[in-house]
Amino acid sequence: MKTFLILGGGTAGTILAHNMVKKLDTEQWKIIVVDRDKTHYYQPGFLFIPFGIYKPEDTIQPKQKYLPRKVEFVLSDIELIEPDKNRVTLTEGKRVITYDYLAIATGTDIRPSEVEGLLGAGWRKNVFDFYTFEGASALGEFMPKFEGGRLVIHITEMPIKCPVAPLEFAFLADWYFTKRGIRNKVEIVYATPLPGAFTKPRAAAVLGDMFKKKGIHLEPDFNVSEIDSGKNTISSYDGRELPYDLLVTVPTNMGAEVIGRSGMGDDLDFVPTNKHTLQSNKWPNVFVLGDAANIPASKAGAVIHFQMEAAVENILHHMAGKEMHAEFDGHAICFIESGYNKAALIDFSYDQEPLPGKYPFPGIGPMTLLGESVLNHWGKLGFRYMYWDLMMRGINVPMPAKFSMTGKIK
Repeated sequence: MKTFLILGGGTAGTILAHNMVKKLDTEQWKIIVVDRDKTHYYQPGFLFIPFGIYKPEDTIQPKQKYLPRKVEFVLSDIELIEPDKNRVTLTEGKRVITYDYLAIATGTDIRPSEVEGLLGAGWRKNVFDFYTFEGASALGEFMPKFEGGRLVIHITEMPIKCPVAPLEFAFLADWYFTKRGIRNKVEIVYATPLPGAFTKPRAAAVLGDMFKKKGIHLEPDFNVSEIDSGKNTISSYDGRELPYDLLVTVPTNMGAEVIGRSGMGDDLDFVPTNKHTLQSNKWPNVFVLGDAANIPASKAGAVIHFQMEAAVENILHHMAGKEMHAEFDGHAICFIESGYNKAALIDFSYDQEPLPGKYPFPGIGPMTLLGESVLNHWGKLGFRYMYWDLMMRGINVPMPAKFSMTGKIK
């Protein structure tokens, strides 16, 4: 009996498990999924918790509920991966699993300790993250009590999970405080290490205009040096200092600590991976999916859906001793919630930046690209149901994996 081992039972691990159960002969292959957490989080929903749009419980489900029955689910942390020996040691019971093929889907998480002072006296009091269940929930309790002052929304460094989420937080904050009737009492500042609002030039220009219209101040090229909870200030290496009453920060995002312990990662503990084949650069029987890879694609759930087709085909071809032809092109689709029941939509790839137009049908849509619409907003909210009821159950979602210029206006 051969073993296909998947590390991580989140979005990437769960979708891959469904695919491999369908593709592999389970009388010849044992499929094992290892994860340290029994709870599956709908991470895009964390954005909505601080504004009362979702309750915390709307974003959680048991992991085992969505994993295929023919998969062995092991609840344990991972002590060490030894890819040269094709084995993984678990923390629970010191169990050692020897594998024939390994898929790493261990994701990414925040490391607030990487920023001096971030975990000081203000942490989860007037300094919050919203990239974790705990952080978003704590911020959700704080926001109704905030009566005015300076809100600084801050990104430490790239890459981050869902790079549009901080933008969405700024737009929703504008809407939220307007709805509460205190927008004139709240100054919103967006501090980013990027030279503009986003990484892609045309999208950055459009989003920058939205900032101006909403009265959100953009503080570009801001590389944080420290946070002083006593003075309520955030400082950059070039000497700029931003005072805050409420700081909502995106700390450094890094891969799983076990990747670093095992000597498999880069400086941020992401696994060096071929951006097209999704195969490890160093170990041929190791494939890396989702946020765990160091590929220059967005770390978001929709991207995992788009890369899965190439990953599964390449894994099967490699198992059969065939050449791998399938390529992931970096395709990403992101809804950008902009408040007031509207959202924007961007569709891009490794080689093509977001363009205006209509999606998925040219001239018809009904979704608007690089522009706000009410329908985009409902698409954003509707994704939660698609996530739980289709993607996590292994049901094919009718969204082509490859990026297409169809409907785009150059």
